[in-house]
Amino acid sequence: MSDMRKMTVFCLLAALLMMGLGLWRGEGATVLSKGINLCMECVGIG
Repeated sequence: MSDMRKMTVFCLLAALLMMGLGLWRGEGATVLSKGINLCMECVGIG
């Protein structure tokens, strides 16, 4: 495996680990609500 390929796989695994940790801590609902609020403000509905 080339060095670039190893780094890509490592970064992908690290990103998946961090997303899993955030979901395990229950932060998915927080991120979703902030995303909804941001979209509502940009569109001008809320």
